[in-house]
Amino acid sequence: KPTTFMNRSGQAVIAAVNFYRIEQADLLVVSDDHALPIGRLRFRAEGSAGGHNGLQDTVERLGTDQFARLRIGIGPPVGSWVDFVLTPFAPDEQPQIEKVLAQAADGVECWVNEGIDAAMNVFNADQNPAC
Repeated sequence: KPTTFMNRSGQAVIAAVNFYRIEQADLLVVSDDHALPIGRLRFRAEGSAGGHNGLQDTVERLGTDQFARLRIGIGPPVGSWVDFVLTPFAPDEQPQIEKVLAQAADGVECWVNEGIDAAMNVFNADQNPAC
């Protein structure tokens, strides 16, 4: 279990990669994404951090942006960033969060069994996916 702050996620990622000797092709980083609507998933095979400090730290520590990631939409910030990221989801958002977390678990399983292309094709396109 990481003990780093989210903005320093790369510390935990690089430690796990080195300890378990994880190949780049076998790495999937999961993060929140305020640019996606709440409850939406987006798999990517590679790419920029997109303004996410934790992903940026991971890119910097790995020395590459060539790793798979799964972004889970949390919607745009309401109020200050600090309050937004430290406040629990509203009661009316809970059903969406529970649903997307179950879909994310299915998506990770799809990624493990079928690869990033299958995960992107299924989970980026459909709100009720099945791989």
